[in-house]
Amino acid sequence: MTPEYLLTSMIVILLPGTGVLYTLAHGLGRGWQASVLAAFGCTLGIVPHIAASVAGLAALLHTSALAFQIVKYLGVAYLFYMAWGVLRDDGAMQITQNDSSVSAWKIIRNGFLLNILNPKLSLFFLAFLPQFVPAGITDTTAYMLGLAAIFMLLTFIVFVGYGGFASATRHYVISRPRVMQWLRRGFAGAFGALGLRLALSDR
Repeated sequence: MTPEYLLTSMIVILLPGTGVLYTLAHGLGRGWQASVLAAFGCTLGIVPHIAASVAGLAALLHTSALAFQIVKYLGVAYLFYMAWGVLRDDGAMQITQNDSSVSAWKIIRNGFLLNILNPKLSLFFLAFLPQFVPAGITDTTAYMLGLAAIFMLLTFIVFVGYGGFASATRHYVISRPRVMQWLRRGFAGAFGALGLRLALSDR
């Protein structure tokens, strides 16, 4: 592992995406514990993409337009579903003083699905990991898995940081209804925009 790999990974992870939005929403809506569960679910969602990339299955998504389109539109549909879930009055991601229970399993599952239904993650790892494998490495698979594990650890740490920041501002937010309303609209719009962007993308 090189400093360049760590720097590149951190830049990629810090960029706001669906996982960051999901973790922030739960930090604001449910507090610290829920944000940690959300971060864990999003991090778990990276595993299938890493496995696909290392196994070479991501190349299939790259070469098969049909396979890519199927996964892509499943992801688009789920992003729109998450946007609707934020806007619903009884949505699981609502920002409210009412700490109605949402199971840990459901928070983790939704975070997992958000990432697993993004075909670009597989293509990203297919292009990203091999660049940081030194020449002369005998077991490239094990080395790439090690790099991927570090990427996942960094993802979890960064997302927990995002969630911690969101949960720290939660009391400020819930005491101001107009702020809550605009945040919900903002999160819904962001999920919808990401879904639209994915729908319009070719690769």
